Amino acid sequence: MTAEELQQLQRPEVRDFLEKHLDDDPALFAMKYHSLKDVPVRAVAEQIACRRKAHNKLPELSKRNLFYTSLALEQASGERAACYKSGLQGMSGKRLMDMSGGLGIDTIFFARRFEEVVYCERDAVVAKIAEHNFRELGISNITVIHGDSVEALESFPDESFDLIFIDPARREKDRRSVALEAGSPDVVSLHDLLLRKAHRFCVKASPALEIDGIEAKLPSLCQVIVLSVERECKEILLFCRRVHDAVKPFVVKAVSLKGDKENVIVSEAGCQQQKHIAPTPGRYLYEPDPAIIKAHLTAFAAAQYGLQFINSRVDYLTSDRKIGDFPGRSFRIITTMFFKPGRFTAFLKEQGIESASILRRDFPLSPDEIRRRYRLRENKETFLIFSKDISGRLLCLLCNRI
Repeated sequence: MTAEELQQLQRPEVRDFLEKHLDDDPALFAMKYHSLKDVPVRAVAEQIACRRKAHNKLPELSKRNLFYTSLALEQASGERAACYKSGLQGMSGKRLMDMSGGLGIDTIFFARRFEEVVYCERDAVVAKIAEHNFRELGISNITVIHGDSVEALESFPDESFDLIFIDPARREKDRRSVALEAGSPDVVSLHDLLLRKAHRFCVKASPALEIDGIEAKLPSLCQVIVLSVERECKEILLFCRRVHDAVKPFVVKAVSLKGDKENVIVSEAGCQQQKHIAPTPGRYLYEPDPAIIKAHLTAFAAAQYGLQFINSRVDYLTSDRKIGDFPGRSFRIITTMFFKPGRFTAFLKEQGIESASILRRDFPLSPDEIRRRYRLRENKETFLIFSKDISGRLLCLLCNRI
């Protein structure tokens, strides 16, 4: 979107025109009205498409007449994740700086918890869109700065903020990068500056970031939260604070938000939990939520729920007990077979299986190879789960989803 298009979108007659066509197909709309001279047709089509995406990502905020760009909406936090972050202990105070404001979704929720929020955004149009949205929502305690956020931060005296929030851009030479030092701004090189300007800072890192060894890059790290929403790992939050006991390991949490439930598994970095391996799979199989797996806390979840691993290398757990509140996917095991390629076709025929969902961990064939080789269609109710047992023998577990 250009600055001129944004200005046109704010005209009452154009906003009315947009509202009338929200149910249109964006591509067909653009083709039908491309010759209009007094309406920014391309920008209106983009808003129609974005409003539909925002309906799922921002269920409450999307009820208001907000503006978006496709890229800014894609990169923005979902409403559920933003609400969770802003509600954490310590996420309140007098003044916060959001160094990578983007569409401003996190900023909106932080503004409910801080007396003042300073929003920074390099892209002039995105900053103007965010400013418009803040006004539309009636938020008056956000100061918008368009420009380089590092330069803006340096212009403030030390101790200016209670908290600094950074969601670094993750593109390096037109490619996505998950490394902290490849982000913009680079929180690794800015570590000391951030802690001069605020007692604490929080980095929203890529869900693909590997957390092992991260304290070497951020020596003030005190807590890591791996957050998933509806079984999708959304972000990794890295909390740093100025007063930090270097001897004590940082806390690692896996937080799973599903429906109206919040499940938390906690450990300290470096703490080990013994893995108990089942001699054979029990009556039920459990796959932990992606946040638990990403945080390397499956063994802690197993101990908390009284489960065993099917082998020491995978995140599949088993038990003879049905656990109703397990954070992840639960399956009832119908039957188990040792996988042998020549025998498997007969097994499928015996069980009457022509379609199934396929999962695998620590197994030589990919789901696509299995599906192609045995001509299996998709089925959301029946699952074939492939792995190895305690002795390393190939397993196939025929399961139903609970």
